[in-house]
Amino acid sequence: MTDKQRMDSESYSAQNIQVLEGLEAVRKRPAMYIGDISEKGLHHLVYEVVDNSIDEALAGYCTDIKVVIHADNSISVQDDGRGIPVDIMAKEQKSALEVVLTVLHAGGKFDKGTYKVSGGLHGVGVSCVNALSTYLRAEVRRQGAVFIQEYSCGKPLGPVEKAGTSTSSGTTITFKPDASIFIVTEYKYDTLASRLRELAFLNAGITLTLTDERQKKDDGSFRSDKFYSEKGLEEFVRYIDASKEALIEDVIHIVTEKQGVPVEVAMTYNTSYNENVYSYVNNIHTIEGGTHLTGFRRGLSRTLKKYAEDMKMLDKLKIEISGDDFREGLTAVVSIKVAEPQFEGQTKTKLGNNEVIGAVDQAVGEALGYYLEEHPKEAKTIVEKVILAATARAAARKAREMVQRKSPLTGGGLPGKLADCSSKDSSKCEIFLVEGDSAGGTAKQGRDRGFQAILPLRGKILNVEKAMPHKVLESEEIKNIYTALGVTIGTEEDSKELNLAKLRYHKVVIMTDADVDGSHIATLILTFFFRHMKALLEKGYVYIATPPLYLCRKGKVEEYCWDDRQRRAFIDKYGDGDENAIHTQRYKGLGEMNATQLWDTTMNPEHRTLRQVTIENAAEADHIFSMLMGEDVAPRREFIEENATYAKIDA
Repeated sequence: MTDKQRMDSESYSAQNIQVLEGLEAVRKRPAMYIGDISEKGLHHLVYEVVDNSIDEALAGYCTDIKVVIHADNSISVQDDGRGIPVDIMAKEQKSALEVVLTVLHAGGKFDKGTYKVSGGLHGVGVSCVNALSTYLRAEVRRQGAVFIQEYSCGKPLGPVEKAGTSTSSGTTITFKPDASIFIVTEYKYDTLASRLRELAFLNAGITLTLTDERQKKDDGSFRSDKFYSEKGLEEFVRYIDASKEALIEDVIHIVTEKQGVPVEVAMTYNTSYNENVYSYVNNIHTIEGGTHLTGFRRGLSRTLKKYAEDMKMLDKLKIEISGDDFREGLTAVVSIKVAEPQFEGQTKTKLGNNEVIGAVDQAVGEALGYYLEEHPKEAKTIVEKVILAATARAAARKAREMVQRKSPLTGGGLPGKLADCSSKDSSKCEIFLVEGDSAGGTAKQGRDRGFQAILPLRGKILNVEKAMPHKVLESEEIKNIYTALGVTIGTEEDSKELNLAKLRYHKVVIMTDADVDGSHIATLILTFFFRHMKALLEKGYVYIATPPLYLCRKGKVEEYCWDDRQRRAFIDKYGDGDENAIHTQRYKGLGEMNATQLWDTTMNPEHRTLRQVTIENAAEADHIFSMLMGEDVAPRREFIEENATYAKIDA
C-alpha cells in the first residue's frame, strides 16, 4: 500500500458516511425511485398518485378519478375515496396525511387489513411525488370537513389545516414537478390517456377522466376524454383487435378465483400471424411475463391439444404441434391480483410467485374447455388455424435457415450492401438503416468507420402486418436486416423467439427522408421490429434519426432548423421577421445533403438528436400498428386526420 493509499484509508471514517434523511434520498437519486428524470419519470409521477386512487377503488371505496393537466403543466388527481386519514399518529406525533406525504413506504397498502392488494411497483407512492415537486397541495375531504396541507420539495409549508365543510369524501393531490430535476417538464396528453384507458379496462366500473387545460376547443371547452369499461378485459381485447379481422366473433372472458388467486382472462383469435398476450399483476404491466403467463400458456396449449386429439383433428398431421402454433393469431389479456407479488427480471416486471402457475392454468383450462364443447363451430375454426400455423412453421423453417448467420463476428456471409464498422464491440457499434442507395452512399462517406455501419434499404420493405411468417423471411431486404444484425430466430424446438446472443450492434438507427414517403418507410421498418424483433425495442436498442428540414442563412450566419418553429425563430432574429431576407434551403431528402452535412447534423454523436423507440404500452402500440398497417381504412383515415390537425397546430 502506497503512502497516499494509506492516508486515504485512514481519512475514510464515519464522518464520510452520509445519511440522507426523509425525502433527501429521492431528490439526490430520483432515477432510483421513478426510473429516470426524463419523459418516462415525469409521467410516472402521475401514475403514482393515480395508483393510490385505484387502490381505494380496489378496496371498494372509489368509483371516480379525475386527472387534470393545468396550463403550467402542473397536475391534479382527484378521487371520491375515503380521503387520506388526517388524525395524529401516536408514534410519529404527526398527522397521518403528513406521514404519507413525507415518509417513504408509508401508507395503508402495507397494512394487510386496509388493502388486500395494491398497485404501484415500488410502493414509494405519493411521498416520492412530493419530494420531486416544487409545490404540492393535498386536499382531503373526510368526515364532513376539508383539510389542506401544502409542501415544497417534500417539506411542509405549514400544518394540516381545516378549511371548511364537505358533503363528499375523497382526496385531491395537485403537484408541480421540479424543473431543476426533470429534463422534460411538459406532459403528453396521449401518454396519460393511454395509461388511464388501460386502467379503465383493468378495473371495470371505474370512471377515469383526463382534461387538458392547455388545449382549448373551438367552443371554449378544454380537451377531455372519459374512460369507462363495463365489461373490463373483454372490451380491452376488442379494443386491441379493433383493426384486425376476427377469426371468431366471441371473446372468451374468464372471471374467477382459483387457489385464493383472483384471475381474469379475456382472449380471442384473429386472422393475423402474431401472438399478442398482455399480462398484468395488480394493474402493473408485467412486460417480461412471469408465472401467470406460464400458467396461461400451459392451460391454453393443454386444453386446445386435448380437444383437437379427442376430435381426431390431428390424425393426418405429419408434424408435431408446438406451443407457438396454439398462439398464432391469439390476442389475450391476463390480469391477476396477488397480495404479495414477487417481481424479478431485468426491469423488475416479471412475476415470480410460483403458486400462480397452477391457479391460472386451472382457470383457463376449465373455462376454455367448456367453451370449446359448447361452441363446436368456433372450436373447429381455432384448431384449423393451429394446424395451418404448424404447416406454415415447417415452410418457415427453410426460410429461417437462410437468414441464420454462421459467423456473425468475422464478417462471413454479410449482405453485400452493408458497409460494416471496424469495431467488434457490439455495445459501442451502431448501424444505420438508410432509405435508398443514394442516401446510403452519402452516409457511407460521412460516417465514422470505427463504430458506424451503413445498410442501405431499397424502397419500401414488406408490410409484415399482412404477410405470413415464411413470406417475411423470404423478403430480400428483411433477410439483409437479420443477417447484418447477427440475430437468429428460434431454437431446435422451432420457437419464434429472437436470439440476441450474437447481436452485432446495440444501436439500430432508422434514417429516412423527412417527408411522407420517408415516414411511411420508417413505419414499415418499425412495424417489422415490433412484430418480429420486439426484444430490440424492449432493450431500447432502436432509434430514429432526425435530419434537419432546413438550412437557413443570412450572410455568414448559418443555422440548421429541424422544424418550422426553429426556422421562424431564425427569420425573426436575423431577418427582422422578413422571410425574403433569409436564404432557406429545404432538405426534401437525405441525398440532398453532402457527407459533411449529414455527419454534422444527423450522425455525429456530439451534435445529433436520436429518438429512442420504446414500448411504454405494448397493447396500445399493437392497436396503433394494426390500425396503421392493416386492411381497415376508416380508423386509419380518422387517426391521420386527428394527428394531422395537431401537427398543424404545433407548426
